[in-house]
Amino acid sequence: MEVSVVRQRVLESIERARRMAVDRRAQTDEGSREYQIFLDRIAVPLFKQLASVLRAENYPFNVFTPAGSVRLMSERGSDDYIEVTLDGKGSKALVIGRSSRSRAGNVTQSERVLNATNTISELTEDDLLAFLLRELEPYVEK
Repeated sequence: MEVSVVRQRVLESIERARRMAVDRRAQTDEGSREYQIFLDRIAVPLFKQLASVLRAENYPFNVFTPAGSVRLMSERGSDDYIEVTLDGKGSKALVIGRSSRSRAGNVTQSERVLNATNTISELTEDDLLAFLLRELEPYVEK
């Protein structure tokens, strides 16, 4: 193969990789903006409402908002929590729901993508509430 052909293909490959990187950064930035809106308008208020209802029902939970996430944590143990955070490492920004539960020294953790088929902007309060209620069941069962 001619050196000029190899060189041309290498240069085309480099240019394609650079364009893809620019597109990926733009998608990540857009996902981060959408996620911040989701946190501010939906997730944090809903987590606070849920904590208030749980506290009224004698299930002491607190809400924490570390940078870029929101966490509902039981006062009974620091390993008992449900949180929502952003995973922007892939080709699509994903809202991740995580839960952790400690029982008899064993910690069980789970993770679920909340917007697997949607964009972040399409996530609703109902979507988030359904996730939270499902994850809360082990904490409130007798």
